[in-house]
Amino acid sequence: MSIDPPGPVAAPSARAEAGVGPLLRAWRERRRVSQLELALRADSSARHISFVETGRSRPSEEMVLRLAEHLDVPVRERNALLLAAGYAPHYAETPFDSPSMDALREGVERLIQGYEPYPALVVNATYDVVAANRGIAMLLDGVPDRLLAQPLNAMRLTLHPEGLAPRIRNLRAWRGHLLAQMDRQIALSRSEPLRALYEEVAAYPVPERDAAGEEHEPGAPVPHFALPLRIEHDGRVLSFVSSISTFNTPMDVTVAELAIETFLPADPATGKYLHSLSS
Repeated sequence: MSIDPPGPVAAPSARAEAGVGPLLRAWRERRRVSQLELALRADSSARHISFVETGRSRPSEEMVLRLAEHLDVPVRERNALLLAAGYAPHYAETPFDSPSMDALREGVERLIQGYEPYPALVVNATYDVVAANRGIAMLLDGVPDRLLAQPLNAMRLTLHPEGLAPRIRNLRAWRGHLLAQMDRQIALSRSEPLRALYEEVAAYPVPERDAAGEEHEPGAPVPHFALPLRIEHDGRVLSFVSSISTFNTPMDVTVAELAIETFLPADPATGKYLHSLSS
C-alpha cells in the first residue's frame, strides 16, 4: 500500500479549548510560512494574523476558511478550526454507504473494475478498505478469514505475519515505505486512530533480511523509477508499482479522506500473467 515526525496529538475537545489562534499558528509553523507571507496570500496584514494567533482578534468564519485554504489544512481539521473559533463545521461527513453517496460509490467501483486485471482498491483515512476489485481478491488468496473480517484494513493485511507479509519478497523495504507514509499522515492529520494503527503494525515481527532473490528474477528488468512491491502468488513472483489518487476540492470529509490505489505491473511478465488469469 502506497504521506516531520509526529508530535503530540490533542483530543478534539482540547484542540477547541486551545482556541483558534494557537491552532492556526501551529499549522502556519508546520507549513514553514511566515505571518507576512500568509497575510499576503490571504489578502490580510501581518498585524491581523498576529492578533488572531495571540487571541487579541477573533477571525471571521470566512477568514478562518481562507487561512486554512492557504495553509493547505485537511478538510477535517478545517472543521476543528471553525469549532475552535466558535463557528459551526463547514464540511459534512457523510457515511460512505449513505444513499447520497450512491453516484460516487458506483463511479469508484466502475473505475477500479475497469482497471482489472490489475489490482486496485479504495481506502479511507485509516486504511479501511471501502472497495476493491478482483485483482486485489486474487492477491488475498489464502489469507486467514479472521484477517478478512470487516472492516478490512489494508495496512494490517499487508504487514501482518499471517497476512501478505510472508509473501512479500522485499518486505523490509516495502514495510519501511508504508510506515513512513503513515508517519507523514499522522504528522499532518494528528489522528489518534491512525496513530494506534501505526503502533500496531509497526510492532509486527519483521525478518532480519528479505527473502533470497528479492532483488529481481533472472532476466527481469529492475524498475528503477519507483519502489516495487514484489509478492509471491501461486509459485510466481509478481512485481507492481503503486499510484494513489485523491479527489480534487472535496466538500465532504469522507470524500476528502478517500484514496484510490492502483497497482501497475512493473515488468512484462507480471502483466502477461495477470492477463492470462483474466482470460
